[in-house]
Amino acid sequence: MSDRPSISKRAARRLIQQALVLTGRDRSVRKQIREVRIATLWVLEDWNFEWTVGIDHGKLWFERRPARTPDVTLTWPSADEFFTSISEGHMPDTHMAVEGTVAHRGYVNIVYRSFCRQLEQVIKYPVDDSGNPLM
Repeated sequence: MSDRPSISKRAARRLIQQALVLTGRDRSVRKQIREVRIATLWVLEDWNFEWTVGIDHGKLWFERRPARTPDVTLTWPSADEFFTSISEGHMPDTHMAVEGTVAHRGYVNIVYRSFCRQLEQVIKYPVDDSGNPLM
């Protein structure tokens, strides 16, 4: 791996946001998370990069700012390893740290797994719904 990440922070934010939009459109995910309302914080430590993913009765929302009191926090030490794992079709679980309410982790895991699949596709084909490039 190189010392420098292959994706810029701006491109990463756009790719992540698009992957979450696509995850929110997945009917099977929405069906499984419709009973819960939680805020999660996702962190790439080496970039000091944080975002909030809210789950609200079957709907997902994305916020660029970190949640003040997240129910669950997902943390990866390296953005480069995170994106490399996703690009290679692997879940970046190896170095992921999870903190928070145990009861909510199952719901977060459903969103997380779908998000990883969607992000892999968005990295391979980085365009939004209008055909505009994300990178």
